[in-house]
Amino acid sequence: MSQENVEIVERLVDAFNRRDDDWQSVLTELDADVEIDDLDISLDSEHYVGHDGARRWIGVWGDAWGSWRIEGLEVKPVDQVCAIALFLMIVTGQGSGIELARRDAIVCTLRAGKIANLTYYNDQQQALIAVGLAE
Repeated sequence: MSQENVEIVERLVDAFNRRDDDWQSVLTELDADVEIDDLDISLDSEHYVGHDGARRWIGVWGDAWGSWRIEGLEVKPVDQVCAIALFLMIVTGQGSGIELARRDAIVCTLRAGKIANLTYYNDQQQALIAVGLAE
């Protein structure tokens, strides 16, 4: 099961990078009742529910960043129902045009072949601590 979960998370991240089908490829990997938590540096973390919530979350990214891409993806199983994606997120500010790069992570809990919970971290160490994989 853990290898299957790794592959699902890899497909999700690939779909984020493509952005070519009105996000249907992303939604395909998400449970209809998915819960998404975006833990930003600020205290303004957000919680989104369902496919409509996922679209809102992606919309927030689109409003803030003129473009983004994910490089250096590494997905690891955490246990039988959880996987962590570690990657370099490269973004360009919507208004400023300034390019930023940081090492982000996504922690996914899966159920019945779909991502049921997704937590986005802009700090890989924080994500690794959260799942008990910090060194």
